[in-house]
Amino acid sequence: MKIIVIGSGRLGSKLAYGLYRKGHNVAVVDRVAAAFNNLPPDFRGHTLEAEVLNEDVLRRAGIAEADGLAAVTNSDTINAVVAHVANTIFHVPHVVARNYDPRFLSMHEAFGLQVVSSSSWGAQRIEELLSHPFVRTIFSAGNGEVEIYEFMVPETWNGLPLKQLLPESGCVAVALTRAGQAMLPSPETHLETGDVMQLSATLEGIQSMRKRLSNE
Repeated sequence: MKIIVIGSGRLGSKLAYGLYRKGHNVAVVDRVAAAFNNLPPDFRGHTLEAEVLNEDVLRRAGIAEADGLAAVTNSDTINAVVAHVANTIFHVPHVVARNYDPRFLSMHEAFGLQVVSSSSWGAQRIEELLSHPFVRTIFSAGNGEVEIYEFMVPETWNGLPLKQLLPESGCVAVALTRAGQAMLPSPETHLETGDVMQLSATLEGIQSMRKRLSNE
């Protein structure tokens, strides 16, 4: 795939190098030449020092033929504009924008962009680890609105049906692993002590589930 990374800061350089190592054709654009020093010495992708909001610069980076573009500068405005241009003018199939400041997340959403908000997700994840260490997040969709969580079934739940334990809304059982064998549980599945349960849940759903677990 041909992929353009806008911004060669810590995140952009890490992303670009990872894509390059996987065999993708990567172009990195940044208006500051020193930013390319963040790229490892063995990076062999294309680098372009130029103003990223210039349409001619994007064309020189290969946006007309690009399969994907990631706008990951530390400016939410630049990320939103470049991603919007990639979407609407050049019709790049896969476009992702970084949200740097959570206060500007609504701007990205107004453009209908795929957004990664590391600050919002990171704060939520750290809060979970500090306050609910016995339920861990193993996958996060979007900006953490829905996540997949994993926990071990406590002894007090042994023999109880799953439907009796799940909250009424905001929480769905994804998988259950017992003695190393995974299964798709039904509401009638009876749990056993030591089962490993994966749940897909909203924030409200997992809060309700955590409350039940903490009572145990």
